[in-house]
Amino acid sequence: MLLSDVVAASAAVGATRSRKSKIATLAGLLRAAAPDEVPVATAWLSGELRQGRVGTGWRTLSGLASNPAAEPSLQVTAVDATFGELAGTAGTGSVARRAALLGELFGAATAEEQQFLVRLLGGELRHGALEGVMLDAVAAAAEVPAAAVRRAFFLSGRLPETAALAIAGGAAALDAVSLQVGRPVRPMLASPAESLDAALADIGADSCVEYKLDGARIQVHRSADGEVKVWTRTLREITAAVPELVELVKGLPCTTVVLDGETLALRDDGRPRPFQETMSRFGSAGGEELLRPYFFDCLHLDGADLLDAPLAERLDALQRVAGAHRMPGAQRPSGEEAADVLAAALDAGHEGVVVKALDAPYAAGRRGRAWQKVKPVHTLDLVVLGAEWGYGRRTGSLSNIHLGARDPDGGDPIMVGKTFKGMTNELLAWQTSTFPALVREDKGHEVLLRPELVVEIELDGVQRSTRYPGGVALRFARVVRYRPDKTPAEADTIDAVRGLLAGQ
Repeated sequence: MLLSDVVAASAAVGATRSRKSKIATLAGLLRAAAPDEVPVATAWLSGELRQGRVGTGWRTLSGLASNPAAEPSLQVTAVDATFGELAGTAGTGSVARRAALLGELFGAATAEEQQFLVRLLGGELRHGALEGVMLDAVAAAAEVPAAAVRRAFFLSGRLPETAALAIAGGAAALDAVSLQVGRPVRPMLASPAESLDAALADIGADSCVEYKLDGARIQVHRSADGEVKVWTRTLREITAAVPELVELVKGLPCTTVVLDGETLALRDDGRPRPFQETMSRFGSAGGEELLRPYFFDCLHLDGADLLDAPLAERLDALQRVAGAHRMPGAQRPSGEEAADVLAAALDAGHEGVVVKALDAPYAAGRRGRAWQKVKPVHTLDLVVLGAEWGYGRRTGSLSNIHLGARDPDGGDPIMVGKTFKGMTNELLAWQTSTFPALVREDKGHEVLLRPELVVEIELDGVQRSTRYPGGVALRFARVVRYRPDKTPAEADTIDAVRGLLAGQ
């Protein structure tokens, strides 16, 4: 398969708003690909490289897009091999070698291929926002149920390999994918609820209510040989940075276990430290702030996989293995008891509560109604699309940020508002130093950014608006914090934003 075939599919997908058309285009490409080309094409059209970042900056890439070839000749597997060589080039002479590899690659590319390569290598090709569409495309190409593809992906965490498995082995191969201790699974997520009463009414009496912390999501695996590994919600391994969590799990009364939970740093009085202080621990091995885990689910215990077991059974297992480190809460509470749990969580400095159905299995990677989060104020995780230079006391600072919601059909983020509220001097300085590296267009008074950053926004609600393409606008939006633990593919969708409008 030629690179130009992938480029043409990318252009066709980007040119339509129809999810059905996107899926048909992607499925057609995957059917035409050879077995060794399927994982490569899947990764690229999901906006990623199989090798991860290969160390190419925008300044380097922009200078290469010139003198294009007249006709397409680049093969998909050959381009992927070049990316692999770029990723593995380091040490003495690496700068010259990388320049030679890139020069040879771009010299053989047509103008359209060069533009595609710049966006792909620069991380600006959808940023994983096509993940949901690609999963449906894989199902269509392999003629298997979409649910089977999603489950295999959520359990393996690797979309390119899942696509290759589906197309080569069909439903039987997908069904054989299972939880493996030592390999992280996509975490189950909670949907926002309008209120505690609404969540309880929706889920019913067979429920539990647990604290929702202002912490960082963790997934912890302990293997039979005693090795412990820890991942974040984005499946980034942080084992070396959290030695106290590793030692704690090594001491649990079990042989193998997979635990889901949150961790955070506490002040001397037991109240949570700011989220940023917890996240700072994940950047290096150890630190001054000790992290405390709060586990709320057990996915595996001593050889028994519990993903498909009801939550009540998983909580029993959790109590047996890590009862001293469970998330505070109550099972099958009355309305008054649930309200007491919420009040206690807020009094302790936490965000709110999560109401969970005790009869529900663990839906890896999904955000369903079985878990519903209740907060006293509305918050959304949105993508930063741009920023404006400030004036007055903010002269010289990049201040007013443009906010976008994720398009569930894989398009670019959809703008829903702007805000400059809630920004400290430290945050303004951080934005001003960080944003220039993400600029895709400089308009003088404002800069448009590649959609790579996620920010948590607190708001009073939304209102109908013709100013923004999504038809809604945020009301009294203010910055809570940036979310380095989330990718743009995990930002809230435009549907979630519009849902707040319906709730009003």
